[in-house]
Amino acid sequence: MDLENIIAIRDIIRPPRKDAFDDVYIVYELMDTDLHQIIRSDQPLNDTTYFLYQLLRGLKYVHSANILHRDLKPSNLLLNANCDLKIADFGLARTTSETDFMTVYVVARWYRAPELLLNCSEYTSAIDVWSVGCIFGEIMTREPLFPGKDYVHQLRLITELLGSPVDASLGFLQSENAKRYVRQLPQYRKQNFSARFPNMSSEALDLLEKMLIFDPIKRITVDEALCHPYLSSLHDINDEPVGPGQFKFDFEQPTCTAEHIKELIWREAVKYNPDPPSQ
Repeated sequence: MDLENIIAIRDIIRPPRKDAFDDVYIVYELMDTDLHQIIRSDQPLNDTTYFLYQLLRGLKYVHSANILHRDLKPSNLLLNANCDLKIADFGLARTTSETDFMTVYVVARWYRAPELLLNCSEYTSAIDVWSVGCIFGEIMTREPLFPGKDYVHQLRLITELLGSPVDASLGFLQSENAKRYVRQLPQYRKQNFSARFPNMSSEALDLLEKMLIFDPIKRITVDEALCHPYLSSLHDINDEPVGPGQFKFDFEQPTCTAEHIKELIWREAVKYNPDPPSQ
């Protein structure tokens, strides 16, 4: 993936032997820090809009390639001294069409969407948007929005802020058991976002609310978020590219042997470190 807001691979160290290696060393471009460190520091956060825009711009490219990141959190967003942001750590990424890999054990708990907490095995790119909303709120408050101790506590924190979901917003749940579980949770009224986040502008609050919608079907998309008035000073449809095509994870199919995977790794390493030309 070739985009300024996605971490770039600079090298794949070529193993000494094609037929005998157990480790792969990948060299990425050097960045200075990550968003988690910035949020926890004492320095003022004057670039929150720019950070969010870059995150969404990178995610638009990722989603256009049919990929879910599935592990967005501040520590996976790398930054340099120029405030350039790059999405990193695609270790849990999968294509949206690969239902065989739709495990719910993805995304750090604090950034995990309700559909994952409720064991919804078929989910969409909306899970990444929820994570972005959690990150956005954390940038603005310098505290995690939903620091749950376990998945039950996590759901409680979410419903305390958003209010308990009504039946009409549970259509995304295929499991009747999951629906019954949500219905028996303690009932909460939605908090006033302007009171909960007094330092955020009305436009920022509106975007945050649209990202943190319990029902993933009604949650704002990345494309819609980029067009939101909060980002109007940065949004440029002509400078928000999509990927060149649909990405496939064929190498993770059960029919793909270890030997074949090694062959694929070797080919990639040779692209970065080809054989020297013969004399």
